[in-house]
Amino acid sequence: MSMAIEKAFDLKKILSGNKALDIDHDRVGVIANNLLSEMSLMEKINQLHGSKNTGDMGTEKGLYFSGNDERLGIPPFKMVDGPRGLRSGLATAFPVPMARGATFDPELEKRVGMAIGREVAAAGGNVLLAPTINLLRHPGWGRAQETYSEDPFHMGRMGLAFVSGAQNFVLASPKHFALNNLEITRFELSSDIAKRTLHEVYLPHFKRCIVDAQAASVMSAYNKVNGTYCGEHFELLENVLRKDWGFKGFVESDWLLGTRSTADALNAGMDIEMPSAYWFKPEKIIEAMENGQVREETINRNVLRVLHQKIGFELEKEVAFPGKVIECEEHLSLAQEVAEKSFVLLKNNQTLPLRGTEKIALFGELAVTENLGDRGSSMVRSSNVFVPFDGIRDWSDGVDISYYAELPEAKVFEASDLSIVVAGLTYLDEGEYIPTLDRESSGENLARGGDRASLGLPHQQEKLIKEVATRSKKTVVLLEAGSSVNVSSWIGDVDALLLIWYPGCEGGKAIARIIFGEVDPYGRLPVLFPKSDSQLGDWDVNSLTVEHTLFHGYRYLDMNNEKPLFPFGFGLSYTDFLIRNLRIDRSGSGFSAIVSLANSGFRQGNSLIQVYLSCSDSKLERPQKELKGFGRLSLEPEEEKDLEFEIADDDLKYYDDETGWELEPCLYTFSFGFSSEDLLLSETWRFDGSSWKKN
Repeated sequence: MSMAIEKAFDLKKILSGNKALDIDHDRVGVIANNLLSEMSLMEKINQLHGSKNTGDMGTEKGLYFSGNDERLGIPPFKMVDGPRGLRSGLATAFPVPMARGATFDPELEKRVGMAIGREVAAAGGNVLLAPTINLLRHPGWGRAQETYSEDPFHMGRMGLAFVSGAQNFVLASPKHFALNNLEITRFELSSDIAKRTLHEVYLPHFKRCIVDAQAASVMSAYNKVNGTYCGEHFELLENVLRKDWGFKGFVESDWLLGTRSTADALNAGMDIEMPSAYWFKPEKIIEAMENGQVREETINRNVLRVLHQKIGFELEKEVAFPGKVIECEEHLSLAQEVAEKSFVLLKNNQTLPLRGTEKIALFGELAVTENLGDRGSSMVRSSNVFVPFDGIRDWSDGVDISYYAELPEAKVFEASDLSIVVAGLTYLDEGEYIPTLDRESSGENLARGGDRASLGLPHQQEKLIKEVATRSKKTVVLLEAGSSVNVSSWIGDVDALLLIWYPGCEGGKAIARIIFGEVDPYGRLPVLFPKSDSQLGDWDVNSLTVEHTLFHGYRYLDMNNEKPLFPFGFGLSYTDFLIRNLRIDRSGSGFSAIVSLANSGFRQGNSLIQVYLSCSDSKLERPQKELKGFGRLSLEPEEEKDLEFEIADDDLKYYDDETGWELEPCLYTFSFGFSSEDLLLSETWRFDGSSWKKN
């Protein structure tokens, strides 16, 4: 019988501690205008670009400074990446954001944002160039690992949680604004899109970070949108960000090629050119002003945006932390917890969890390799990295594990209870592509991955999996990757498949706790796994023009009436769950939905309930279903709890090119379940244009 009711999402709790929400903007505006009145033109221009003596591009050595003014006492911005940890010296390497997206846990992601923000502040930084919230239009995107999801609703919840957490300590900077989702051609690519699709699919997550979490800054993208570079895009930077969303922060360019002009960029709302001045050099800005291309009012406008955040966040005050902060025990413990909660159990023929006394044969180069993710701007280095072999070997004295670099003799398989193959991708296969840089400080290749033309594993790894599976009594595959992988050619040969992403510096420990059953698998897929590459449509990594439509990911497969191999939101548990007793009522300008979740198995576990919306008689082209809510519950055996979802009318609207957001009179069906393909309960309501009625 249901007893307790828990909220699926508590926005107030997520936003607590966010410094941006405490800024008195009227007071700050007065101070900023008074300061502006004391500034010479050269001092104003100094606020609009990065300093020349910043750290070397492509290294982990330092922070990027902008706008220091000793005469007026204006502190500099000190910017640093990144999405999975501080990119300066040694730091806690958290699981990549796509892994954290798999937790479907905004409260956990807020804690990650706080930890990374704290380490940035401890290192002397004050602007964190994260999160990356570009929608995963296709899982082959090279930087898929840096973002959270293929779904804009899920992305928005996770992104605003990170922003709010980070802004307990520093300024956050969601990136890359906007439609940056192809890597190799990103510097010249035009992302072409209709206005409705832009607002419904590719901007909502940015909007949540700006409107709800009050992100202090935004990084613009390299690419063009409908033929105009993002750094010169007045519609995006002024009309959408400032006019529509009320953004009070500043916009900085992506590094080096993020600014392509002087007058066009300044007039469009680009406030700071990074990492140093080229287009925003004093002589170029003064020339543009003398030619009448840029007005001094525009310079003042942009400078005020910069000053506003420096004053509002009180950057003149030094942040002091007692004791060790960077790689402290609290952060390392959090990194392990996040890893454990990010792993997605995709297949399990009663093989996991292991009993802890097996004789295990371990295969795959990645079993003994540090594999934290790509080596571009999100790269993080940690003092110690626990690889899969470390974690399994150290789990207990009862584990007899041997690692084999090559396939051993048949007697090894005969003597082993099971085999574990660690397979997957590395920075050589996917990641940020930086053609202007060839080397990094450690002497290894930098950012060679780019986009993946194919979603399959390298041939030698697929061959290894098949050969081990043929010889072994049981075979478990641990899969490392930043996005979905085409596993169709070998999934039928193995007994269990655990997706571990790029699991961070404590990943090995987390692997052991999952496979030996210390904790229940928690992660769910934030991106579907297709049956074949062709299921996802055309994908050309060398495209210079890409049309963005309403449909991608699970929406695209729904449109084509196809089923994925593993759907969005999917993930197995070591126990069983039931959902029942759906109740939906109108509540203010939205709905309150309560559903009961019961643990019908024999051990503790955590499950994720998802809510999808369908508009069955819409006059518009709309997705068959789209995510509109999710929430988690942890339950003991035979325990049952109620989970409450709040679904706002605003989340049911479509975007009209002329009038903006509209609520269409039609039938709205709310479906609840465990994945986009496992929806067990539903209820339909009709909106007649003025009132709602249960259908």
